[in-house]
Amino acid sequence: MKRNELLLVGVLATLIAGAAVLLPPIAEAQTESGVPVEYVDNTNGLETPTGSGWEEIQTATLPLSSAGADVPSANDVTVEQIQVKAVRTNSQIRIRMSWTDPTRDMSESSVREFDDNVAIQLPADGEEEPPIAMGSPENPVNIWYWSGSGNSEELLAGGPGTTTPVNESTLRTEQAYENGRWHVMFTRPLDPRGDARTTIPREATDLNIAFAVWNGSNMEVAGQKSASQWHRLAVSSGPPPYERFLWVVAGVMIVVTTLLTIEGIRRTGGE
Repeated sequence: MKRNELLLVGVLATLIAGAAVLLPPIAEAQTESGVPVEYVDNTNGLETPTGSGWEEIQTATLPLSSAGADVPSANDVTVEQIQVKAVRTNSQIRIRMSWTDPTRDMSESSVREFDDNVAIQLPADGEEEPPIAMGSPENPVNIWYWSGSGNSEELLAGGPGTTTPVNESTLRTEQAYENGRWHVMFTRPLDPRGDARTTIPREATDLNIAFAVWNGSNMEVAGQKSASQWHRLAVSSGPPPYERFLWVVAGVMIVVTTLLTIEGIRRTGGE
């Protein structure tokens, strides 16, 4: 093998070795229990709650039980679990909740009816774990709320009975009811405007998150709800550096292979 060929092989070996060093260990790449937030370059297929892109996103199945509130019929709840998927881009986060409900309850037709509802609860400052029951004055929570009538709100709470709407909320919701299941998607910028609103970091980090569901046909309202405990919202970072490095390696391999092929053809033709 000639000197130039040896040099090319050496460069290729160095690039592959560098990629191996930058790749994270398998154990670190695994997701622990919680809700993983996958990074995506775009939201193609994720524009609606039932878009085809959601099929490729990891699902977290979380148990629900009565919230234990001091209200009549607090333990009479029907939704036992919820499936959660989440993605983020460089500018926004999308969280989709799905759960089984044999009735599509919307209160638009009668004041005597109750909506199906779902809510997400996050620490307002994102640093400490607040009390699960709507936070506290010292440690408030940010609540994302959707109603079966199509309304949505972003709320701030510092304890039970203290919810107040967030001004100029940028939270958006979309919903679909198919085959006895609700699919509700929340979309919000990572960096919200205003105080006491949870910021979703762009670097890999963990946040606390909790969920609640109300079944309208069971007349569930206020503290009578199916609720989760705090879970881990595992926010992933953007494209890892080694991913871009591997694209470079792939390009170099193509170039090297092409050069060696050309050299082989040249030699064959010269004999």
